[in-house]
Amino acid sequence: MKNGRRLLCIALIVASANLLPAAEPPAGFLRKIAVRESETARAREEYTYRQSVNVQEFNIQGAITGEYREVRDVTFSPDQKSGSPVRYEQVIVPARSTLTRVRLTPEDFADIRNIEPFLLTVEKVSLYEGRYQGEETIDGVLCYVEFVRPRQIFSGQRFFEGTLWVRETDFAVVRSEGRAVPQIDTLKEQNLTPHFTTLRREVDGKWFFPVETYSDDTLFFRDWPQRLRTVIRYMNYKKFGAESTLIFGDAPQPSPTAGTPAPAAPTLPVNPPPIKPQSKIDPRPPDLRGAVPEGSHQP
Repeated sequence: MKNGRRLLCIALIVASANLLPAAEPPAGFLRKIAVRESETARAREEYTYRQSVNVQEFNIQGAITGEYREVRDVTFSPDQKSGSPVRYEQVIVPARSTLTRVRLTPEDFADIRNIEPFLLTVEKVSLYEGRYQGEETIDGVLCYVEFVRPRQIFSGQRFFEGTLWVRETDFAVVRSEGRAVPQIDTLKEQNLTPHFTTLRREVDGKWFFPVETYSDDTLFFRDWPQRLRTVIRYMNYKKFGAESTLIFGDAPQPSPTAGTPAPAAPTLPVNPPPIKPQSKIDPRPPDLRGAVPEGSHQP
C-alpha cells in the first residue's frame, strides 16, 4: 500500500498463552519444513481453486470509504518448453476499485500471489534463517513454532518475515503470521504492507492448503493514519479430474445445463498490467488541501 509509514498490527488470531518454553528443535528442522512445503506446493499445482480478494479502507469514524474486489479461478498448466507449471488466472468477477485514500501497487499484487499464501519450499529455504520459538497447540494440533526471516534483502524481490506453526507429526505448516518485506519508506516513496495471518486447512486428508488470509491494520501516513482491512479466500479446491473435498467461503456456481456452453471468460497470465503512478490523495476538506500543517514541513 502506498504512503504508509508504520503499522499497528491487529492479528486475526492472538497467539495462545500456552506456548511452551523453547527447547532444542528437531535436527535439520528448517530443512524438514522446506521438504514438506515443497511436497505441498507440488500437490497444490494439481488443483484448481477460486481466489477472492477484498480490500477495504476506513475513515477515522470507522466507516468504509472505499473497496477493491476481484474474483479469479486459478489453474496451473505445464509450460510447453520447460515443463514447469505456469499459473493462469481466469477472471470471474473483474477487478473493481472505489479506493480513494490508498492505491494498490505492483508489490501488493505480487504479495497477494506469493507472500500471503507463503510456502517455504526447498528452492527458497537457503534465503531464510529461522529461530525456534517452542511448541504450541493450535486447533487441537500440537505444533512447533518457528520464526523465519530473509538472510538478505535483494533488490526487486519480495520476502516473508514472520512465524510458522508446524504440525509435529509431519512438519506441515498449518498457519503463518507476518508481513511482506522489504517495506519502502523514503523521502520519495512510501510503500508499506500490513501484518497478516494465513490459515490453512487439510484437503483430501493429506495436504494443508491456504484457505484464508486476514489483515486489519492501521498504516500511519506522513499526513494521516489509514486503517485497511484485507480478506483473501482460497476456496473450492478441486484436483484435476476429481471432485473437491473442501469448499470454503461462497458456494460454487452451478454448472451449465447440458448442451449449453458456459459463458466465456478471458484467461489471463499471472502478471497484472503495470499501474500508472497516481498523486497522493489529500483527504482533508477542499479549503484546507495543499496547506502545510503547523509545525510540519513538506519534502
